[in-house]
Amino acid sequence: MKYIVGLCRILVGVLFIISGFIKLNDPVGFSFKLEEYFSQGVLDLPFFEPHALAISIFVVIFEVLLGVMLLVGFRVKFTVWSLLLMIIGFTFLTFYSAYFNKVTDCGCFGDAIKLTPWESFTKDIVLLVLIVVLFVGRKYIKPIFGANTLRVVTLTSVVICGLYCNYVLNHLPVVDFRPYKIGANIVEGMTVPEDAPKPIYDYAWRFKVNGEDKVIVTQGDYPQVDGDFVDVETTEVQAGYEPPIHDFTIEQAGVNYADSLLQEPKLVMVVAYDLKKTNEDMYSEVKKVTDKAIKKGYHVIGMSASNDRQTGKLVKDHKLNFEFYFTDETALKTIVRSNPAVLVVNKGTIEQKVHYNDLDELVFE
Repeated sequence: MKYIVGLCRILVGVLFIISGFIKLNDPVGFSFKLEEYFSQGVLDLPFFEPHALAISIFVVIFEVLLGVMLLVGFRVKFTVWSLLLMIIGFTFLTFYSAYFNKVTDCGCFGDAIKLTPWESFTKDIVLLVLIVVLFVGRKYIKPIFGANTLRVVTLTSVVICGLYCNYVLNHLPVVDFRPYKIGANIVEGMTVPEDAPKPIYDYAWRFKVNGEDKVIVTQGDYPQVDGDFVDVETTEVQAGYEPPIHDFTIEQAGVNYADSLLQEPKLVMVVAYDLKKTNEDMYSEVKKVTDKAIKKGYHVIGMSASNDRQTGKLVKDHKLNFEFYFTDETALKTIVRSNPAVLVVNKGTIEQKVHYNDLDELVFE
């Protein structure tokens, strides 16, 4: 039992640190995922939505901390109980998401590793078993340092997590796992290769044969049946290839200009997914850098999911010399974790991407 507990201790501790640190790299992204869970139609807890970022920060730092405390053997009883309660909560959420098909990606490993709802639930079941073993055999979890050293290690972990979290919140994630990272080409990200796997569907054809229903299942071909066709039900049995970037548009008056804009060699995108939540104080700086870009021959556009009245007011209030286009809010949240933010794009390739606190780092050639 001692060796089994030791193995579980290492596996759980390392996994919690990795999972927590990946989300700590992008707490804003994890907060968007929590907003999905809190929204109506999922858990129906909308009063938590305004606090999603604070909850996100607490959860990810606590997750890393529990992993560290487990590995070093600090406050074992508290650590094991906390791990058990946390994994029970995660398991409930992933089962709810999978069974009711509510949230298609739990965000367990941020954007680094994408898991389907049932894969997430399976992962949590395995973790639950490992943590139950730890709970039962907690007497075998011994500290590896003295009491004072354990406190120093734990406190240092909290400080490092806090400083790292503060940095990514005021700038951008240090490691960008999304398809819109610097160097990525948006056009290529939307392209489906010719040899990409196609989705496979089962077609349940229903006929009336001699007054009785008869159902024949095929994967597309119309069956040869001596009877009257009634209806057909389609079920996807295997998903096809989905490009990393999809549902990306740059629209005005219902017309999508993405294809033409993404061919421009000198394009600047000012991204602000929701003008009600944007940091409006920064638009004086946005105006300075975009005016500079325009003088250098760049085509500057705004991209927001807000309506024309809101974007028009922002342009007028801050005397901005560019127009806004409509882009889906989820896409904009995925592009960059800052509201507003600025991207420099060359024929679809993202060359620069900065948080509003780093506008002075932009270079226009």
